[in-house]
Amino acid sequence: MTLAGLVLITWMGCGKGKMSITLAGSTAFQPFAEKLAEKYMQINPNVNITVQGGGSAVGIQSALSGAAEIGMADLVNLPPEAVALRSVVVAKDGIVVVVHPSNMVNNLTLEQVRGLYDGTIRNWKVVGGADAPITVVSRESGSGTRSSFEQIVGDVKLTDNAIIQDSNGTIRETVANDANALGYLSHGLLNEKIKALAINGVACTSDEIMQGRYRLVRPIFFLTQTEPKGELAGFIDYVLSPDAQKILQKSGLIPAK
Repeated sequence: MTLAGLVLITWMGCGKGKMSITLAGSTAFQPFAEKLAEKYMQINPNVNITVQGGGSAVGIQSALSGAAEIGMADLVNLPPEAVALRSVVVAKDGIVVVVHPSNMVNNLTLEQVRGLYDGTIRNWKVVGGADAPITVVSRESGSGTRSSFEQIVGDVKLTDNAIIQDSNGTIRETVANDANALGYLSHGLLNEKIKALAINGVACTSDEIMQGRYRLVRPIFFLTQTEPKGELAGFIDYVLSPDAQKILQKSGLIPAK
C-alpha cells in the first residue's frame, strides 16, 4: 500500500477533527465570552473555542487579518477600518465610574468626571470628598472601554499622572486597594470591593441603562471577515439566543435587543 493510502486510512480512522473558533479583542467582554464558549462547547463537543483578550483594537485587527474568526469590540462607534468587516451587536454594557468603598463621594457630574480625568480637579474635597489627592486610573490606548468612556464624557485629555492598566480586572483591583483611586470599568464586573458612582444623579443599573437614562453605555460587537457560516454562524446565533442573552443579563450586561 502506498504512503498516501496509509495517511488516508489513518485520517478516516481518526474521524474529523474539532472545528476551531478563535475570538480576540475586548477584555471587558472576554470573561462573558469565555462563559458562553464553555456552554456552547458542552452542547457541541465537536467545536473548540478559544477566547483571547488584547482590547478592541486587537479585536478589529485580528478579524481583518484572519488571526481570529471573531473580533470583539466594545466601542460606541466602530473605526473606519472596521467597515470592511461584518458586525453584529451581541450585548450592551454600561461603563461605571468606581471608587474605594470608603470614599464619601456618591455622585459626579459628567463635567466633574472630565475634570478629574484631565487633571483639572486634583483633590477629592473639590467634589465633596476628603482632603486627599486623587489617584486617576485609566485603561491603555486601544482599549474599547477607554475609547467609549472618553467619547461619551467628551474632550478628555488624560492627565499625565494617570495610572494605566491593561484590563477591567486590574482597574478593579487597583481601585479596591487605594482609598483615593478613581477608575472606570464594565458594569458587569462590579463587586463588593469597589463602589459605583451615580453620574448626573443616575445610577449605573440595568434598569437605568435599558430606560436610556444612564449615559455611559456602549455596544459589544462581534466582527467577522465574511458572512458567518457553519459552526461560526452556530456560535454567534447561540450568543444571540434567548438563553445566552439571559446569561449575559444575569452577569450584569444588557441584552442586544
